[in-house]
Amino acid sequence: MENTFDTNSYLNMELLRFTTAGSVDDGKSTLIGRLLYDSKSIFEDQVAQIEATSTKRGLDHVDLSLFTDGLKDEREQGITIDVAYRYFATPKRKFIIADTPGHVQYTRNMVTGASTANLALILVDARKGVIEQTKRHTFIASLLQIPHVFVCINKMDLVDYSQEAYDRVVKEYTDFAAKLNVQDVRFIPMSALHGDNVVTRSEHMTWYEGGTLLHNLETVHISADYNLRDCRFPVQTVIRPHTDEYHDFRGYAGRVAGGIFKKGDKVVALPSGLESTISGIHTLTGELEEAFPPMSVTITLEDDIDISRGDMLVRSENRPDGQQDLDVMLCWLNATPPRPRAKYVLKQTTADARAMITEIQYKMDINTLHRLEEDKDIKMNDIARVKIRSTKPLFADEYNQNRVTGSLILVDEATNETVAAGMIR
Repeated sequence: MENTFDTNSYLNMELLRFTTAGSVDDGKSTLIGRLLYDSKSIFEDQVAQIEATSTKRGLDHVDLSLFTDGLKDEREQGITIDVAYRYFATPKRKFIIADTPGHVQYTRNMVTGASTANLALILVDARKGVIEQTKRHTFIASLLQIPHVFVCINKMDLVDYSQEAYDRVVKEYTDFAAKLNVQDVRFIPMSALHGDNVVTRSEHMTWYEGGTLLHNLETVHISADYNLRDCRFPVQTVIRPHTDEYHDFRGYAGRVAGGIFKKGDKVVALPSGLESTISGIHTLTGELEEAFPPMSVTITLEDDIDISRGDMLVRSENRPDGQQDLDVMLCWLNATPPRPRAKYVLKQTTADARAMITEIQYKMDINTLHRLEEDKDIKMNDIARVKIRSTKPLFADEYNQNRVTGSLILVDEATNETVAAGMIR
């Protein structure tokens, strides 16, 4: 049989990253398992293994949650502990799923999984409605500026597929989300266990006129999620082949973080301030006329100017401010709390600097959304507003304008552990 798989079309397909969140036992892992199983994105030997495990446990159905629960502790407890990443594709899109834990002590895992997501799936048990963890996950999605939120009202089979139960959850969630900066919210009633409205439409909920979860994932518009106005190209590495064919080639490789770069555009290299013109935009498959987020490209310039990793190409009339004092919402990821006046390595785009936390303004109670101005004691999983001073100016934008140039991490110099992730205000 002829292989009709088209590698180029697969590579050029749009990629959607989404994260899942919800309370323990709301059915996140079952939902992802159902999505993979019904969209035929699982190998037959995996299916056979999970079917055998389900039978051994005395279940009369396939336990779809086992497709994502990779750790031994997770399988034994039936919960998700670490961030589990899964990849699948349909004819319309490629997907990366970050299955994040529901427990409060794993807030840092959700922040990690959600930091690069275009979309958040927040699961709500139709019987319980909006609970504290639903609010916490929505707050984190809002804090991380995730552009799209799908509220999956799961276990509809346990409320007899009642429209009244669905409407009650929609109202509860809408009232809460009105206090936050959440742009695009959609509600989908479903039963992950039975497959209602996940990949195929439910016969039990004819009152629901929206699309299935997969249809919404395939059609949600994400190209407008990127900042196409402010041109930002952090240089990751300088490419010098040193071969006879490309003897004089000098290219600057990286991922476009904002704006649209075209051949012939005048650009400025920061921090030097030297100007030049783009002579070419190169990729593995050939030259391009333009590049935009989140493309990875190599840019060549007409002038031979000094540029290295950590520098940034921008437009002369639209430059980010070089800042040493940063106002940051920080999620602490480490078991060791921040030490007074301790030095950390700060990484922002491809730039590194040494930095210290100079002031803790307040901590957030992510269950009530209250500011705790008296409590300055930061522990693991806490989110706080802090001031950070770096040893050199960083070319950053506000996080709500550009999630790439507006984010940073702090690394402990002694242990090389990532201790915090931050969003620049």
